[in-house]
Amino acid sequence: MIRVGVGGWTFEPWRGVFYPPKLPHAQELHFASRALTAIEVNGTFYGSQKPATFEKWAAETPDDFVFSLKAPRFAVNRKVLAEAGASIERFAASGIDRLGDKLGPLLWQFAATKKFEAADFAAFLKLLPKGFRHAVEPRHASFQTPAFVDMARDAGVATVFAESDDYPNCGATATGPFTYARLQRATDIATGYDPSALDDWAAAARRWAAHGDVFVFFISGEKVRNPAAATALIERLG
Repeated sequence: MIRVGVGGWTFEPWRGVFYPPKLPHAQELHFASRALTAIEVNGTFYGSQKPATFEKWAAETPDDFVFSLKAPRFAVNRKVLAEAGASIERFAASGIDRLGDKLGPLLWQFAATKKFEAADFAAFLKLLPKGFRHAVEPRHASFQTPAFVDMARDAGVATVFAESDDYPNCGATATGPFTYARLQRATDIATGYDPSALDDWAAAARRWAAHGDVFVFFISGEKVRNPAAATALIERLG
């Protein structure tokens, strides 16, 4: 299964571009979840949500829709990752399971200044709760080492394939049972990416799908164009 989406669904410049101009704000998730097949939720990075909120999201979206949740900053923005246990446990017990089958991977994104420390990172991976799919996104060049790849593979954790001008891609090697890509170079053209680039990403998604589920999110860049890029990729994938 290949899922394609964007980061969040609340962004004022999308009104009149992605959303109909007069669409009530309360209907934005309903609209977005029928144009896209997944959404990466950034709000869970900044604060916990109530179980009822996850239930509401699940009720408003189609049966085959999926949410990826960004793990809280208190778990990843710390000097010693091995001390994140309590924050990770709170997140796992916050009601995210109320999404049911609509719960996709949990994204653990680290600060761009966070360097690879083998023992500490190995301890962190052991803290990740069982029963969920996990993707890790380090953004420091020190993670471009076979040791990181081996750790992630042994833990069954996916390394994020990041297309970015701001930090290196540390997830070029597949490590988990699924692929998680974050594409961040949209430009101010109608579809965000030119047709040949979208064709290339469609081909890449199909290759990745031979090894498991695929999640592709258009994030950042010229953000107003990300929904158009996502829908154009969905069309190419059929």
